[in-house]
Amino acid sequence: MTDTPPCWAIAIHGGAGSMTRDTLDAAAIAAHRAGLAAALDAGRAVLADGGSAIDAVTVAVSALEDDPHFNAGRGAVFTYHGTNELDAAVMDGQTRRAGAVAGVTRTRNPVQLARTVMEAGPHVFLSGAGAEDFARDHGIAPVDPAWFATPERLRQLEELKAHPQAWFDADMKYGTVGAVARDAAGHVAAATSTGGLTGKRWGRIGDSPLIGAGTYADDRAGAVSCTGSGEQFIRAGAAHEICARMRLTGDSADRAARAVLGEIGAMGGVGGVIVVTPTGETSMAFTTPGMFRARADSTGAHEVAIFGDG
Repeated sequence: MTDTPPCWAIAIHGGAGSMTRDTLDAAAIAAHRAGLAAALDAGRAVLADGGSAIDAVTVAVSALEDDPHFNAGRGAVFTYHGTNELDAAVMDGQTRRAGAVAGVTRTRNPVQLARTVMEAGPHVFLSGAGAEDFARDHGIAPVDPAWFATPERLRQLEELKAHPQAWFDADMKYGTVGAVARDAAGHVAAATSTGGLTGKRWGRIGDSPLIGAGTYADDRAGAVSCTGSGEQFIRAGAAHEICARMRLTGDSADRAARAVLGEIGAMGGVGGVIVVTPTGETSMAFTTPGMFRARADSTGAHEVAIFGDG
């Protein structure tokens, strides 16, 4: 590592929540670290080859969606009625173009569908059957919904429903996935994808696909992807608020992230954020016991961590 600012940087997360060394065994720790490392390497390879930030975050999040250890794509949590409903968003900081989808059930990689919405559609945000129609219209083949289901996520739903007082997974054990990147041209991008909360009902949508809440990117400030108690992140406009603090007050990425997490905490929410700035500074801040996270940059920095102490 050197004191030279990085010409590219990437950070990813696989959710913030109640994971500790007491709640995750050695096999689970190893599996999650391997999944994070593989996604980080996929995004890092794009950037190291001179690729764009938007390509890097799309590739990294797609890798996490395909890994059943994370709550996005395959391995997404179940709704109260036993289905998997997926949300995702992407945003390009150079143009502030964005694409998002919610409540999709047949798209293998929702982040890629969100990217297609951004690039090929007249709208920013599509949901449900309409989003699936858009996917078919643009050559994205559907998959059987059974692709997303895993026995462990079904067990988690059954465990939650066994307690009549349970509302949903309020302990946030199994969060969102996301990525932020700054490429060699100085542009930033963000992407986020999730299965939502175990036991969610009534078509509930959290912050992940909401531009400005769970996902935001602006070359004038930075790129942000959030994970945590979505209702509070929505009320705070968390991702945009972090970028606004950096752009208008000169806050560092870490200072802005921690300030907004503090506001979310005052509302009763918890979670984490990853941030990258146009200079390649990164932050991975969280208020939960752990956050699945990783980052790398062109100076040789490389980090994969889960718990508060690494």
